[in-house]
Amino acid sequence: MQIHRQLYLYSFLAQFKLLKKSYTTKIMLVAFLGTHVPLLTLLFSFITSNSYSWEMTVRVMVIALLATLAGTAATLYALHHLLTPVILTSAALQNYLNTKKLPQLPTQFADEVGTLMADTSQTLDKLDELINYIRNYDDLTGLPNRDLFRHRVHQVFSQNSQRLVAIFLIGIDDFSATSHTLEHQISSLLLRAVAQRLSNCVAQTDILAHLNGDEFAIARTNIPSFESAIKLSQLLQSTLAKPFLIEGNTIRITTSIGITINDLSDRNSVDQLLQQAHIALYKAKQQGRSQYKFYSSEINSQLQERLTIENELYGAIERGEMQVYYQPIIDLHSQKIMATEALIRWFHPILGSVSPAKFIPIAEANGLIVPIGEWVLRTACAQNQAWQIAGLSPIRISVNLSARQFEQPNLVEVVNQILKKTGLEAFYLELEVTESFLMSDIERSVHTLKQLRELGISLALDDFGTGYSSLNYLKRFPVNMLKIDRSFVQDVTSNPDSAAVTDAIIALAKSLRLNITAEGVETQEQLDYLQQRGCHEGQGFYFSRPVPGDAIAQMLKKNSSQIMNMNSETFIIHNS
Repeated sequence: MQIHRQLYLYSFLAQFKLLKKSYTTKIMLVAFLGTHVPLLTLLFSFITSNSYSWEMTVRVMVIALLATLAGTAATLYALHHLLTPVILTSAALQNYLNTKKLPQLPTQFADEVGTLMADTSQTLDKLDELINYIRNYDDLTGLPNRDLFRHRVHQVFSQNSQRLVAIFLIGIDDFSATSHTLEHQISSLLLRAVAQRLSNCVAQTDILAHLNGDEFAIARTNIPSFESAIKLSQLLQSTLAKPFLIEGNTIRITTSIGITINDLSDRNSVDQLLQQAHIALYKAKQQGRSQYKFYSSEINSQLQERLTIENELYGAIERGEMQVYYQPIIDLHSQKIMATEALIRWFHPILGSVSPAKFIPIAEANGLIVPIGEWVLRTACAQNQAWQIAGLSPIRISVNLSARQFEQPNLVEVVNQILKKTGLEAFYLELEVTESFLMSDIERSVHTLKQLRELGISLALDDFGTGYSSLNYLKRFPVNMLKIDRSFVQDVTSNPDSAAVTDAIIALAKSLRLNITAEGVETQEQLDYLQQRGCHEGQGFYFSRPVPGDAIAQMLKKNSSQIMNMNSETFIIHNS
């Protein structure tokens, strides 16, 4: 680093150990040497001259020495006090760095050191304001951040512990997907626009903050009733649902809101209230878009259960807790078992039997569904091959593919490897997919389905009728089978709407030359109705509950005429 030329003397003196850390010592040394130059000159003159006697020389030298020492002391004293502004300024800067306490430096002096003190004081004031803003405000939206929000709400509680305060946590639904379709600048402008609209919705006594990402918080410090909290939630959602026009882009968003209200009998901290609002927001988003949810102890219990299940789900297969059960799929005319659907079951040593409705959505969310789904596919294929090796009639094995599995780029390769490893012919494998995740990317879905069909695998469109059910899309999907959702079969004999939908699906499948399986068959009346309409296959509790592989082997050994009597028998096998 090149040192400024005017600092050469300062730099030279700074090289000495005794002078390195003290600017005052440097000044004093120079002053001392400077005041002693006349004495040294006089001494040199007397020594080199023979004009004066030794008595005169000594007398003059003593007087000159005393005068020099007195002048030096006065000079050093004056310099020490003149250096005080510089010392105070340095100490003020050091103190601000250590304690963030602003100095009280004088500002009335007009010379260079006076300007130094005034400028230092003014600069530190502005710096402190900037640091305070950076520490407490979000740089994107200009709103208070989490720390300032917590501080202000805490102040409200400190001033009046009997005040009812509602915390609203607002989250933009599926913001990550929305932001991926937009440029970074547009996403930032969208968040600013959201902040502006929220600012227009809140009262002067409300506390609004941008916590992080797509989450905003509002503290309403005077809630007269639960209804007023609901009214504010509805206002926020309707305001943000209006389209945003940002740099020529029309953007529509929906929001979900988690709400918690402090309990006057329980002095919860602001952090606890924020955590409760987060829990409520999570539950609101689980219910779909544009939802709001109040926090309750029941919600917290559900979340705790979810966290327990998620933790225990890791390693469940390796610990041997997972099993694959099979539910027969019956030909409604020949009464024979044509296929079985592989269904995973989890038997935990402490939690007991954990419902798939609880753990499968969790596995979908954290990505564990991919290894779990592959394990189910491998187990089911191996079981089907084992039945055939045992001399039982060959049947299809139907396995569900999750959305996460379907998105895997190596899905076709994984399926092919499992078929080769288990030795099962592709003809005996049927993969079930749902409309909802096929619609997320039509072109990719069609391409993947065609690749699976090329392996010789059968494809079934599961839960048909509950999704898009568009003929325009359906004719592009290379599927073999439509599965009518159980929600229609359940009341097909009592609800004209369900009957109409069921009839339409059967007619549509026939026109497209697709096979039809009805799920959820539980009564003779439902079976009769489906047979009359020409439905090909059915599955449900009327025929059998999902049972272990050994029970299916026993069913396959029975005469086809006895299949219709399996209902009671399989209950015995299942419960044995």
